Amino acid sequence: MLTSPTQPDLDAIDVLLPQTQCQRCGYADCHAYAQAIASGEADINRCPPGGDITRNALAALLGREPVPPADDVDAYAAEHVALIDEAACIGCAACLPVCPTDAIVGASKRMHTVMAADCTGCELCILACPVDCIALLPAVSAANRVHTTLSAREPQADALRAQYRAHQRRYADRAAAKVAAPMPQPASNKQALLAEILARAKARATTPSGR
Repeated sequence: MLTSPTQPDLDAIDVLLPQTQCQRCGYADCHAYAQAIASGEADINRCPPGGDITRNALAALLGREPVPPADDVDAYAAEHVALIDEAACIGCAACLPVCPTDAIVGASKRMHTVMAADCTGCELCILACPVDCIALLPAVSAANRVHTTLSAREPQADALRAQYRAHQRRYADRAAAKVAAPMPQPASNKQALLAEILARAKARATTPSGR
């Protein structure tokens, strides 16, 4: 358990994170990582996209000494965006739910494409793609622009947080609607019901009228 000279505030920690939701820290999203820092479960050096400014800001907030990046977290390719090979895309839609900023558009069994302006380069879509048709290419977008100060990065982080929360709400609503929807009748039951209806119709047709 990591201790801090000052009582950590969850919101104050979360606002210092870049909100790329890349999961490189080992947690589901930036808020979950902030919770882990606040509880003492995680150190302040597990956010590669946050870089030095995040580590130093967290150290100052929590009254700790600055620390180097953790050895067990993956590097982050700043100012890169995902690109889908549209000819190879099979339309499986596996990339849609994992994209934290809804930067991918497409539908099941249809070609998908990346809206570069909203892509943070988190690479989660690359991990999810079963046919390896997504690559990360050097490019600067509104969502992955590197900033050297927290104040300069704040509007970008706020926008990414809002996009991610909207993404979470939409998929939660879809999951709830799926649970609430009536279960489709199994094909075997439908066949049995059809056979029963046909048998009754045949019986009526062969029964003499008036009986």
